[in-house]
Amino acid sequence: MQLSDLDGFLTGVICSPDLIVPSRWLPIALGGQAIDVPSEILELIMQRYNEIVVALNSEPPVLEPIFWQAKEGHVIAMDWCEGFMDAFHLHADSWHELLRSDMGREWMFPILAHLVDEDGQSLVEASEEQMDALLDTAAEMIPTTIPHIFTFWQAKRMPTPPN
Repeated sequence: MQLSDLDGFLTGVICSPDLIVPSRWLPIALGGQAIDVPSEILELIMQRYNEIVVALNSEPPVLEPIFWQAKEGHVIAMDWCEGFMDAFHLHADSWHELLRSDMGREWMFPILAHLVDEDGQSLVEASEEQMDALLDTAAEMIPTTIPHIFTFWQAKRMPTPPN
């Protein structure tokens, strides 16, 4: 994974409805076993993971995703979104509760707007002119919507206090 994909992947792991242990996600992030990777790289990955955890657990929760920037100046969030969805697919069945709700679909839309099918066609129907504006808006929404997704699943994980 490149930097933006990795950042999206780590965010997706952290936002997952189920706890995903590093031994499960790290080989995917690395494209192989951790034993084959210099310890400095592993430390940097875990440092970024921890930065995202701290930011999403802050009050209010925040996210500063690492997106590519085109030479024309607009951000490119597709790789980040693909990384997030790679984490999503680790426990795809667990995400159904969020995706069944209107709010959940609204929160996921900025990510899904950046995805394409096997033929390279967008999953969103829009003209080319509309698509550029849609993707810019969707990328701007990701730092706002991801904290909602994280908070949604955190609330589900928290045990109910006894009466």
